[in-house]
Formats: sequence, structure tokens, C-alpha cells
Amino acid sequence: MDSSLYVFVEDLRGEGVDEVLDRVAGYGAQGVTIAAAYHRARDVTPHGASRVTLRRDGVHFPPPDDLFAGLRLAPPVQEGADEEPLADLRRACAERGLKMHAWTVFLHNTTLGLAFPDVTVQNCFGDRGSPADLCPAHPDVRAYAVALGRAAARQGVDSVVAEALHFGTFGHGYHHERCFVALGPMDAFLFGLCFCDHCMRRATDLGVNAEVAREECARIVGGVLDGDPPAQGEVTRAALTAYAGPEVVAYARARSETVTSLVAEVSEAVTAEGARLTFLDATGACKGYADGLPSAGLAAHDSWQLGVDLVALGDIVPSFAVLAYARDAARVADDIAAYQRSVGKDRELRAVLRPGPPDTDSEDRLAAKVRAAKAAGAEAVDFYAYGLASFDVLGRIPGALG
Repeated sequence: MDSSLYVFVEDLRGEGVDEVLDRVAGYGAQGVTIAAAYHRARDVTPHGASRVTLRRDGVHFPPPDDLFAGLRLAPPVQEGADEEPLADLRRACAERGLKMHAWTVFLHNTTLGLAFPDVTVQNCFGDRGSPADLCPAHPDVRAYAVALGRAAARQGVDSVVAEALHFGTFGHGYHHERCFVALGPMDAFLFGLCFCDHCMRRATDLGVNAEVAREECARIVGGVLDGDPPAQGEVTRAALTAYAGPEVVAYARARSETVTSLVAEVSEAVTAEGARLTFLDATGACKGYADGLPSAGLAAHDSWQLGVDLVALGDIVPSFAVLAYARDAARVADDIAAYQRSVGKDRELRAVLRPGPPDTDSEDRLAAKVRAAKAAGAEAVDFYAYGLASFDVLGRIPGALG
């Protein structure tokens, strides 16, 4: 069974490329998924060069001039990128017969969002309060995403693992976020919809009355902010129709055309550079990241909330990464099976599991989830993430794979 470990460039610098890859091979993994383009974060790194690691937005390789020349947006460049750590890693992987995948964060970039606020999402009140979330409908963002995908593929990798190549969610990705108003899940969803000119125009072209949808969202969310009781229950199309009306639901569904067409362009660009695209849908993280106890709806059924149409993407993307952040092996199996039903049995499914907290407490539990993922149709199991887990937790991987 194919497998890899998610790895950060900072891990390689702190411990050495050879040392990290020797450990990866010792765990029985077939390769590494390296963070080639990442986002801001503060991580506790138990065996890193420092015990707390600050990460920044940007790429760990020199951006090719021919791809970004003339574009308004270009990726920030990480410190040390001129030393080409990915090239060193590629050579070391080749020597060991390990695969190398480029973990690439596309539209989650606070640095670009603060520098160019007009390319970020705009809520129903006209606020651009989510600088980390670039809007996939904006032409400059789309051109940037295609160039970034092509640039990542040029690093000589087997695949480009595309994170955040869709719409984001409300209340994610900014420092010290505060909301002392009780927003229900549906209220937060409406608050997070983008109503920038480009999104409005795309929805209108699809026959949606975008202005009515915006007004309804502003009326409902504004009412809750003014003291109305928040909506109860999970976000479903039926519940949202009853709560906000059919035009809002139509607007939300229209976003899938924006995402599908962008993913198609990026996938084509990646393929042209000799790699393939693995689409990573963040829905699983939205549901289970904090505690490994995802809410009832399966991730594949709720991915439309991020503008992701898995059935449509199944026709254009060869591989999918499923964030199976759940304590229960049966839930992992259910999520994998639902993805397979959506994208088709001829598409690769890669289950992403965490070998430790908050959703794995033993080697037996990890092994059970690996077996469940495989039985449900996953062709690969990847582990997140080398630098974030202690060595004793990482030591569960060989037994789970074995």
C-alpha cells in the first residue's frame, strides 16, 4: 500500500535530510509529502531545532520568472529558498527510491491578502475581513494559482497536493479572532459567503439572482448580530433553503463552477509539467480537526459548502486526498467510501491520518484506521505530520502499515 509522511522544510533543516528520510523509510512509508508552498502558523515541534516553530507564507523554491512575470500576484519567498532545499530533497529521495510530493497551499495566504485586499473574499456587508482567503473567482488569483501549480510541479515531484484550492470558511486563518455573538453553523456559513464583484457576476451568469442572495444573507446575519436567536442544526441544503431561501442556496451552489473550472486549469498545468494533481478537500479538517469527533454529516456530502463538487472533479482530477480526522475507524471507512462513490472507483484516494492526538491514542487504533481506509477503497495512507508528532507517536506507523 502506498504511503507518505507529510514533512516540513524546517524539519529537514533542523534534523538533516538524510536523518529524516532514514526515519521515513524506517517507518515503512514510500515517500514524503513536502510543504513546498505553505502558510503562516505557529507550531509546537517536539523534536525540531526549536520547540516552537513559526512558519510564514510562501514557497521554498525560487519562483520561475517565466511563470510569474507579468502577473499581479507572485508567491512570497521563504527564507533559505535560494538554497533550493527541495532540489536536495529530490536527490536524496531518488537515492532511496522514495516518492516526493509537493504539498502546495494555494489560496490561503495572509501576506498576499494584506498586500492586495481586493483579491480576498468579501462578505455580504461588503467587508473584506478575511485576508488569509484569496477568492478563487478573482482573475488575478486564478492566474496566480495556475502559475503556482506549474511551479510546484517543476520541482520534479510525483504529484502536487493541492490544499486550499477552493473557498475558505468563516472564522479561520487569522490571529486572535474574536466573536462574542452566538452564531449558529448556518449563520457562520452565510457570513462566510463571498459576494465580491467576480463571484456575483459568475453567479448571475448562471441564472442566480446574486443581489437577492446577498441581501438575504445580510438580513439574516445582521439580525443575529442585532440579537435575533442563531440558527440551530447543521448546514444542509434543505435546512439552508428553509432558513435563507432558495436564491441563497442557488448562490452557494453556483460557487462550485468557480472551483471546478479553476481546479481543471491547475490540473492541466500540473500535468503539462510532468506531474499530477492530488486535490485535498479541507472539509474533513473543518469537521474533525480540533478533536477527531467530526459532526454527523460525511465530509464528501458537505464539501459543497466550500464550493467543491466532487462528482465534477472526479472527471478531471486523477487523485484525491481525504482528511480522515476521526477517532473511530468506522467513520474513517464511511468518509473514504463516500468519496469513492462521488469521484468514481478509477480515481486514486489517499487517506490522510494523524498517528497521534487528538484522534489516535495507540498503535492499535492507528492500525484499525489504516485497515478501514484500505477496505473502503483508499489506495494510499499518508500521515500528518512528521515535525508535529513526537517520535514515540511516529513509532506507531510501522506496525499500522505492517
